[in-house]
Amino acid sequence: MSEDSDPTETREWLDALDSVMEFGGTERAGFLLEELLARAQRSGAPVPYSACTPYVNTIPPDRQPVHPGDREIEQRIRSVIRWNAAAIVLRANKVSSELGGHIASFQSAATLYDTGFHHFWHAPSPGHGGDLVFYQSHVSPGIYARSFLEGRLTEEQLARFRQEVGGGGLASYPHPWLMADYWQFPTVSMGLGPIMSIYQARFLKYLHARELADTANRRVWAFLGDGEMDEPESLGAISLAGREKLDNLVWVVNCNLQRLDGPVRGNGKIIQELEGVFRGASWNVVKVIWGSGWDRLIAADKTGLLRQRMEECVDGEYQTFKSKNGAYVREHFFGKYPELLDMVADMSDDEIWGLTRGGHDPLKVHAAYRAAVDHVGSPTVILAKTVKGYGMGEAGEGQNITHQQKKMGEDVLRAFRDRFSIALTDEQIPKLPFLALPEGSPERAYLHERRAALGGYLPARRERSTQTLPVPDLSTFDAQLKGTGDREISTTMAFVRILTTLLRDKRIGRRVVPIVPDESRTFGMEGMFRQFGIWSQVGQLYQPEDANQLMFYKEDRSGQLLQEGINEPGAMSSWIAAATSYSVSNTPMIPVYIFYSMFGFQRIGDLAWAAGDSRARGFLIGGTAGRTTLNGEGLQHEDGHSHVLSATIPNCVSYDPTFAYELAVIVQDGLRRMYAEQEDVFYYLTVMNENYPHPAIPKGREDAVREGVVRGLYLFREGTPAAGCGGRGRGKPASKPRVQLLGSGTILREVIAAADLLAEFGVVADVWSCPSFTEAAREGREVDRWNMLHPGTDRRVGYVEQCFADRPPGPVVAATDYVCTFAEQIRPLLPAGRRYRVLGTDGYGRSDYRRALREFFEVDRRFIALAALTELNAEGTVPASVVAEAVARLEINPDKPHPAPFRGATA
Repeated sequence: MSEDSDPTETREWLDALDSVMEFGGTERAGFLLEELLARAQRSGAPVPYSACTPYVNTIPPDRQPVHPGDREIEQRIRSVIRWNAAAIVLRANKVSSELGGHIASFQSAATLYDTGFHHFWHAPSPGHGGDLVFYQSHVSPGIYARSFLEGRLTEEQLARFRQEVGGGGLASYPHPWLMADYWQFPTVSMGLGPIMSIYQARFLKYLHARELADTANRRVWAFLGDGEMDEPESLGAISLAGREKLDNLVWVVNCNLQRLDGPVRGNGKIIQELEGVFRGASWNVVKVIWGSGWDRLIAADKTGLLRQRMEECVDGEYQTFKSKNGAYVREHFFGKYPELLDMVADMSDDEIWGLTRGGHDPLKVHAAYRAAVDHVGSPTVILAKTVKGYGMGEAGEGQNITHQQKKMGEDVLRAFRDRFSIALTDEQIPKLPFLALPEGSPERAYLHERRAALGGYLPARRERSTQTLPVPDLSTFDAQLKGTGDREISTTMAFVRILTTLLRDKRIGRRVVPIVPDESRTFGMEGMFRQFGIWSQVGQLYQPEDANQLMFYKEDRSGQLLQEGINEPGAMSSWIAAATSYSVSNTPMIPVYIFYSMFGFQRIGDLAWAAGDSRARGFLIGGTAGRTTLNGEGLQHEDGHSHVLSATIPNCVSYDPTFAYELAVIVQDGLRRMYAEQEDVFYYLTVMNENYPHPAIPKGREDAVREGVVRGLYLFREGTPAAGCGGRGRGKPASKPRVQLLGSGTILREVIAAADLLAEFGVVADVWSCPSFTEAAREGREVDRWNMLHPGTDRRVGYVEQCFADRPPGPVVAATDYVCTFAEQIRPLLPAGRRYRVLGTDGYGRSDYRRALREFFEVDRRFIALAALTELNAEGTVPASVVAEAVARLEINPDKPHPAPFRGATA
């Protein structure tokens, strides 16, 4: 601070401010200060800036609205919920702590949830689309406890917390996959709830702007932990929420000052830190720090010494205060300054201990919620200070061990009962009974009345939309079914044409949501800018530099495309919002998220798993996929494993097609499954940027090929039968060696070329297209399991086994642009005795020509042919001399470095 050059003038300004505050109030003073700062900024004067306001409640007592409820009844209901929530975890862990669970998180947040349930959160009803609530994962016992009081869950279900095998149990955390009619959003993976909630709020605006659903009065509420805010995904998209003015979004950060191991900011203040971050991102910040008991003390603080003491204490000290008692707080908080000790001289230690934090005070919480709901023009974050393990006493209140606490002794439970006036005798406590609200009691009536006023009960999830979308017939994609003749295109281009066809469909076109993370031009989608527009809440406030061009950059209030910038997690969260719209808004949408495949499942794998848990429906498109197709980009761009990652998600249906007609078949069947049959699956398709001619769907075999594409495997080309072998030679020894060659994606074309090379060595090769090793493997494992569980019955034959059972003898060789694990999935499913060799792109990618990369990874036509000859030699049908001849004729270097060196060896 610079030296005061005119103390008299300074005093006059300060006296004027005091006068305004005395006669005009704090709001008038604030207005004048804002005007002064604005004038100073316009004049070029340096203006001091602070992102943080004083460490007191944002809403002073004189601006608090009247609480509309019966607080005594609400307190009694909340106390029973607290007990039941603790009992759920304690009973589950009575024998051992194997099942786990969390007591402390809900105890810190009980008032935060109670206030929302009683007064703010609308369920879907004829007059309201319903609010969306992202519950903190660790508070699930408290939510179950409330549903039990409402009669929505039984005592038997509570007793089976985290015991789901066999049915009838309750999920550990919010999981729509496990409790499809209850939980809406999965939030257990820290950081995903925050970013998904932002994009859900934004998508509600998108639906409303495009007149697809009335979402004007709906809000998204997300409950987060202060420790969770350290996750990059938690804060990574808050600037978007501020920029987009998402005033339908409310975050409640439960600032209990503790994460799993200890203080969140022991040496600082997490509330002040978060306030600065959110205010800088243009959020409305409401701090709820002190309970009503502090109001009198703060009002009496004429010198500001109490506020100073509140500011100078760090969170580590505040945690310690709440792990002790009133005498400790008197000595170590108020006792630092004699004036503060005098301020509380008339208060007993119990009264000092009863000075609650704001997040436990229904008056303060209600005022904050009301302010958030009434606020217009920006999202709101409520920073509510609480105590972790509130009410748990010596078992964990405010202690570092609190988060992991699964047990509470009888003495602690008796103290818990007494603290919350729970109607239990000492004899009942060890039995941990679940308490219900008696029929005819005012508490029971109040509970149901409040939810009836808000449209019904929450949590609740819509499993099926009442709207079933008409699915285009396969003939709609006739251009892709016919092939391209001599014209060369990529599968990326073929997919963009399929997408354009869908967008122009009069019945479902408006439901299609193209999503790109700043890669439209990479994927040849720039034509969609002008045709369909990029959605923007404010339209286009500038004239784009390419306005005079055919495919100019067009932002529009009714635009259809979502351009998310360089932001894969955000784009994926947008996709999840659209992909769950059938449930969230009873408005099925068809989201199509197109991304660099290497920056897809690898970068947003956690969100992709959450999409599966969310029962999302839509298409993910991994562009320029494969390890050797994006030839110039190098190690971090070349994808050789996204299909391995996608295979880990049970309801993700994955395909690696080669030809346009395969894409058309897959997309049409996906639309049928997801939007006509309403199956809870989503699709991952990989497309490439390599140009080549695309054949038409084989004539006369359309139905068989279509079935094979969907099931993951079909005979693309029959090898030319050897002379005198008797037609196709099924079940008979062939006069020439024969091999079955399998491939997917662009490497299928190398497989086809390898079949031609093998003919030069006297080998007949059948070529199989395998659009999905993953789907073929899943079906085979299902059949194999059935056979294992049903001994003595007629054995079922899986699809892969069926395909090869009647083929002539000989080995099977598979080659893909992915690591070997991808095609290895079907090895156990082949008929007994069939040799199987897999070629893949294990190792790190690198930059070069495609031809060079395929040689390096040993998946080109020459290595495929060599692998086939090697397997034939192992079977004794081709002599070793022929294999050696192939090595020489095909100019293969037998001493070339291994593409994926083992144990750190250099390549």
